[in-house]
Amino acid sequence: MRIHQDWQWLAPEARGASCALGNFDGVHLGHQSVIDLARGPAPLGVVTFEPHPRQFFQPDAAPFRLMNAESRANRLAKLGVEHLFQLPFNKALAGLTPEAFAAEVLARGLGISHVVVGADFCFGQGRAGKAADLVALGERFGFRTSIAPILAIADVEISSTAIRQALSEGRPRDAADMLGHWHRIDGAVLHGEKRGRELGFPTANMALNGLHLPKFGVYAVEVDVLTGPQAGRYKGAASLGVRPMFAGEVPNLETHLLDFKGDLYGQHLSVALVGYLRPEMKFDGLTGLIAQMEADCTRAREILSAL
Repeated sequence: MRIHQDWQWLAPEARGASCALGNFDGVHLGHQSVIDLARGPAPLGVVTFEPHPRQFFQPDAAPFRLMNAESRANRLAKLGVEHLFQLPFNKALAGLTPEAFAAEVLARGLGISHVVVGADFCFGQGRAGKAADLVALGERFGFRTSIAPILAIADVEISSTAIRQALSEGRPRDAADMLGHWHRIDGAVLHGEKRGRELGFPTANMALNGLHLPKFGVYAVEVDVLTGPQAGRYKGAASLGVRPMFAGEVPNLETHLLDFKGDLYGQHLSVALVGYLRPEMKFDGLTGLIAQMEADCTRAREILSAL
């Protein structure tokens, strides 16, 4: 998959694509239905924005994203997307009217042949443009527009908001039902305080900067080591939170890979939250903590062996 960030200077071979348009945070089943409607004889593309428009307009708001840009790109590549048009969302882009966005960005800039949006899609300055408006603008500027219906499971609309709620309540399987895949946290392994190693449970530490925080606690996880000599898939148990036993303050993810030996510092991991085991706890001493960690690993093995 090729990633394009400058829509004003696009390579000729990237023009003429059939594109799904939206933010695609989480790349859930609703997003996937939009992408599927864009499939056809033309190259398959996705038009999205970075940063997320909500981040641009509310920079001081609490982190809300389900995926960073790297994770989103990885997921879209797995779906067969050939061109990712990752438009820099800035003051100039935010200030375009719906007509100017359709004409300058979609038609002249990207040269798309077909665009697909969800039924609730809004675009242009002040979110003034609706999906139906894009149909008319496409006819005017030379591209076809399709509108994908909103999907639901058991009368609950599939949305990034509903997925965030499920994760906040410690329901990763419900989130996965809407996503069509496990919710994953991707990133580099950072140096930590190495307490896990001292306790006999070495962990790979990852930052959660800018991401929506699932319910704090311990999870059964499936881990893809994406880089390095030990790349592959592993089972594990992970603690997500602030480490109350050690007076932590900044939330992070600490993952213990079961039956693994090696050094993962600097490597990139993708950690899938599969099952919520328990909330964070503070113990009277290390003996109780170690006993609970052993129990967590046993329970994680049971859950993961059933996948």
